[in-house]
Amino acid sequence: MPFVANILEYARKLKRYIPYKPQLKKAIRKTSSKLSYYFALITNEPNISNDIQYQRWLRKYYPRPQDFDTIKTQICALAYQPLISIIVPVYNPEQKFLEQAIASVLEQIYPHWELCLVDDCSSKPYVKTILAAYCQQDRRIKVVYHQQNQHICRASNSALEIATGEYIVLLDHDDRLAPHALSEIVKLLNQHPQADFIYSDEDKIDGQNIHQTPFFKPDWCPDSLLSRMYTCHLGVYRRSLVEQVGNFRVGFEGSQDYDLVLRLTEKTNHIFHLAQILYHWRIHPQSTAADANAKPYAALAAQKAIQEAITRRQEPGKVVINPNFAGVYTVRYHIPDCKLVSIIIPTKDLADILDNCLKSIFSQTIYPNYEVIVIDNGSVEMKTAQCLKYWQQEEPTRFRSYYYDAPFNYSQINNYAVKQAQGDYLLFLNNDTEILTPDWIKAMVEQSQRQSIGAVGSLLLYPDLTVQHAGVILGIGGVAGHSHKDFPASGSGYISQLVSTNNYSAVTAACLMCRREVFELVGGFETELAIAFNDIDFCLKLISHGYRNVYLPHVVLYHYESKSRGYEDTPVKKARFAQEINYMQQKWSQICARDPCYNPNLSKSNGDYQLKI
Repeated sequence: MPFVANILEYARKLKRYIPYKPQLKKAIRKTSSKLSYYFALITNEPNISNDIQYQRWLRKYYPRPQDFDTIKTQICALAYQPLISIIVPVYNPEQKFLEQAIASVLEQIYPHWELCLVDDCSSKPYVKTILAAYCQQDRRIKVVYHQQNQHICRASNSALEIATGEYIVLLDHDDRLAPHALSEIVKLLNQHPQADFIYSDEDKIDGQNIHQTPFFKPDWCPDSLLSRMYTCHLGVYRRSLVEQVGNFRVGFEGSQDYDLVLRLTEKTNHIFHLAQILYHWRIHPQSTAADANAKPYAALAAQKAIQEAITRRQEPGKVVINPNFAGVYTVRYHIPDCKLVSIIIPTKDLADILDNCLKSIFSQTIYPNYEVIVIDNGSVEMKTAQCLKYWQQEEPTRFRSYYYDAPFNYSQINNYAVKQAQGDYLLFLNNDTEILTPDWIKAMVEQSQRQSIGAVGSLLLYPDLTVQHAGVILGIGGVAGHSHKDFPASGSGYISQLVSTNNYSAVTAACLMCRREVFELVGGFETELAIAFNDIDFCLKLISHGYRNVYLPHVVLYHYESKSRGYEDTPVKKARFAQEINYMQQKWSQICARDPCYNPNLSKSNGDYQLKI
């Protein structure tokens, strides 16, 4: 066994040294994954994955049978031990999958549960036989039989009618709960008895129960939920609150839990996330786990659920289904008043770069009401003066420039620019950017106008169509780094994260919009941060005042990064950079250590969403 383990470790290390040999790297990854799989089989591990990284994670973090007695002892010592009702609508699942789903409940370490099964008039005779047998086996199991098929919403409501637990858990008839799922829920409830809604991380299992595609989720991100049903499994709900919002609604079949979460979270802020894999979603040809397009009616139901949610919240708009990425939706909010947007661009020389940026703004932008303010921080080249003069003549009502004679301090320059700006919205933009989507300002105003939103960011690409910025993850490099950096722009990223609207703790001010009122409320940019992290600090100040920051994948720009100011490569710049890192780590240590918009099971070595092992 040590020999196989050593091969696995050698293969893992070897991949680091062949980054420019993609075919060889792919072959080694495939071989090491197979070795990991067979090693797990040989050693009789309880959970097996053909993904070497995930197998290592399971081996390190997922409890083993020898751990169950310790967990049971911990649970017995808890003061609060509520009854949990597990809701399972049943309709013609495969026999072995149904048996495994029920067995996963019987195998729960936490004993105080009831299993509420509703057979929705299954046509396969073995279903009733299995349900009746389990009902006889354990009196905690209840079964209701429908005489005609009423579909999943009515079946789920029938299960709710026989539920008596304070909390309900949703389980599909072919999925599995982790054996410690209910135990972890009850541990959290003892710490946070006010919890109304709890969700956990999840993975997928195939017909042979091989684990794959773990989904490590962020903490509660309400704007992310309006773009995709990310909370999904495992969902735990206070039963009285479910009843208060009207249970499951007929007409939302396929996205009934999505609709429920949207309605329920409008009634409570007591929402908690368990950053553990507690649910195993079955992959088979008829499941959405295998193919998100397997139930096309579910996408329409989700669109309808989101549409009704924004209407209830008095934020009118249109919900658009993403045609390229199943399960992803974009809310385009109505703008009642196209207020003035002030685009603020600091610059120093590099006239060609600035000119390219300005040309893209004035030629592409369809938003009707904006002004461009360029702050010239010490340009000496004649070409720059000519560029500024040209645009003043071309756009006399929409373009202004100001000379700012002081050593470079990004925060001071932009704070000065805001005083010259007249707009209700402030759009901070680097001079080395180029607009690619004509409705970029409109899309950003749609979000910025919402009273809950602080900063709005965009998708920034390198010229080779790889990602430069898609939101900021705290803790990378000690302070912060860009999400999905170097990913192909054509892909979906981590579990559709790249292509969906998402909450992030911060976005880059290379392209950042906010309302003037929130900018002034938090005191603008921190002048002690002259070069780096001033945008991160600004975003975190917004969060500390109760606002949320959001990334928009449908606002796309090129960013020719660092062409203006260069890199931090001199002793003076390095010393200043270290000082600014220290400032951020002291001021924002807690949130940098645990970014609520990023799962703690994911690595902070960079923004590629690899597992932390």
